[in-house]
Amino acid sequence: MPAARESLLDAAYAALARRPWSAVRMVDVAAAAGVSRQTLYNEFGSKDGLARALVRREADGYLAGVDRALTGHSDLRDRLTATAEWITSAARENALVRAMLTGCWSEWLPSPALPAVPSTSAVPAQRRADGPLPSPGDFVALVRDRAVTVLAEPGTPKSGTADLARSCELAVRLALSCVAAPPGEGGVAGLVRGALQREAG
Repeated sequence: MPAARESLLDAAYAALARRPWSAVRMVDVAAAAGVSRQTLYNEFGSKDGLARALVRREADGYLAGVDRALTGHSDLRDRLTATAEWITSAARENALVRAMLTGCWSEWLPSPALPAVPSTSAVPAQRRADGPLPSPGDFVALVRDRAVTVLAEPGTPKSGTADLARSCELAVRLALSCVAAPPGEGGVAGLVRGALQREAG
């Protein structure tokens, strides 16, 4: 991603910590990034284009964290537990991720439409951002499918993959429930480990 585009997205994200999206001005985002307002419009086309690109970047960062969690351990339960912990921590620390995962967009945040919008941008990253954005259900499926791809042993029969997919989805949905209602003692890790143990037994 070009440095100017990344700086603009950083400036837009930082602006959200200080004021609602409706009060974020393009000229202020450009100034904070140290570029001209014309550069901002060349990159994103409009404030809605900036919002879509910001949401896309945060979604990509969230999924990259999922990938790291899935490969950080050797045991299947540890990998799914780490993934569940990542989901809850990412949602706790990033209001945009929380909104994407739950579908609960506050008035403070940009809430770009999920369907694709017409794009005439010459910038490939913006054309991607103007494509369809994942819904909460899409995120469940994306994480489940990534987990199955990483965790399935070569030559696993279809029935075994279906069982694994169910376990992966269970871990994801438990993590999402912890986003909405934080768990008590044992945290998300205790919930996920216990559920996976019952699922296996």
